[in-house]
Amino acid sequence: MEIETPLEKEKFCRQMRKALITLARSPRTEETVTSSFASFIHGVRPEHLSAIVRHRSKRMILDSIGVGLVGSTTRVFNIALQYCQELYSSNPISSVYGRKGLKLSPTLAAFANGVAAHSMDFDDTWHPATHPSGAVLPALLSASQMLPSVSKPNGLDFLVAFNVGIEVQGRLMHFSNEAHNIPKRFHPPSVVGTMGSAAATAKLLSLNESQCAHALAIAASLAGAPMANAATQVKPLHIGNAACLGFQAALLAARGMEASPFILDDIPGCAGFNAFYGDYQPKPLALPANNHKLLLEKQDIAFKRFPAHLGMHWIVDAALSVRNLFVNYSHSFSPSLIHAIVLRIPVSKYINRPFPESEHQARHSFQFNACTALLDGEVGISSYTDSSIHRRELMELLAKVVVEHPEDNVANFDKMYGEVALILENGDVLTGRCDTFYGHWRKPLSRESLLKKFRTNASYVFPENQVNTIITTVENMENLPDSSQLASSL
Repeated sequence: MEIETPLEKEKFCRQMRKALITLARSPRTEETVTSSFASFIHGVRPEHLSAIVRHRSKRMILDSIGVGLVGSTTRVFNIALQYCQELYSSNPISSVYGRKGLKLSPTLAAFANGVAAHSMDFDDTWHPATHPSGAVLPALLSASQMLPSVSKPNGLDFLVAFNVGIEVQGRLMHFSNEAHNIPKRFHPPSVVGTMGSAAATAKLLSLNESQCAHALAIAASLAGAPMANAATQVKPLHIGNAACLGFQAALLAARGMEASPFILDDIPGCAGFNAFYGDYQPKPLALPANNHKLLLEKQDIAFKRFPAHLGMHWIVDAALSVRNLFVNYSHSFSPSLIHAIVLRIPVSKYINRPFPESEHQARHSFQFNACTALLDGEVGISSYTDSSIHRRELMELLAKVVVEHPEDNVANFDKMYGEVALILENGDVLTGRCDTFYGHWRKPLSRESLLKKFRTNASYVFPENQVNTIITTVENMENLPDSSQLASSL
């Protein structure tokens, strides 16, 4: 429909307003998408969580705590924490990662812990592309400490709320084909993460269906962050805001604030959640029963082995593969024998950075991570220090990089691959390729590998006995009588 004159535009707006008012006032004869999500949030019970969902979600919780603890040692976290401490806090009852004895108001603690979770870009990733745990877990940890002692949720209640937040994020992203690709306009967790945080917190606070719907609608007005801030210190704030603002949305709904009852519905001429995705096609969300399963049961999560953008994991594994070929070929790694380094990667501008200048740029650079893997034979936390980034040997390798974008290598975490070819001075060519890195949902980390990652990360903050206590608590969440005990241990 094309509206040309001001009079036609005014008439169209009047008709839309009248239609929405009529829809809002009429008896509900047919469930809307928004009301179905509210019913799901309110109605999910522990018995809806299968054994595999419980197992996978506990792995997510443990990993997210670990990356949050090591993230609490970073400069960007300290900036965020100082900001929180400078704000007025009338109710300092919620714990902060790695800061024993320090407490903040619940929403500020959720913000600080969300920043910690993403401060190194070390947190889990799902498909369609988002970071699901960091946007939800901090809100739930803080909310569990906020609730009075007579109504503390137990560990199973906590797991249910966590999975509600994960499911809402996944469902919203599955309503858009655009969401399946590496993002170009906005950082997904700043949108779906805020919605997931609101849903999870609404569940933990036992809001009624109407309040759950309003929490989602309020959260939609608090969501969003542009991709231009990727590879900067601001990007971790996207996760902090998602956790905090979703939490705030649930609290506002609990206190009676109302918002659009059609926020998740696709109503022509009246943008709701479809403002974020142009090809948004929502469907009602049913409780897990019969043939309906939670998305986490259908698809696992990707856990990162080193702290960088997920796309880097393909190119690092490809680089390590060709490095082994090169060492076997020349009996050592000799950069002087390399004429050019060809990276075959998908088109994605914000992670194509030839000469990164900061740790956050380095975490988002195909070139840096490929060359670091070639030079060192590994990539880890220490790879992103200033001294590592500006090494002369690394600069010399970066200068040899040539980037190619094969048509079949699409910017999609379920379809992309990484390929590194070394063109030697004598004309020989060695090639390494990675189609599925270790840690991807198609090739999940073993329990041993996940625990090793957690122990390494948590040991930056806690002694071994406390690290072991956290592992035991998470792995036995179903039996925890008071879920706030987990937050208190961090």
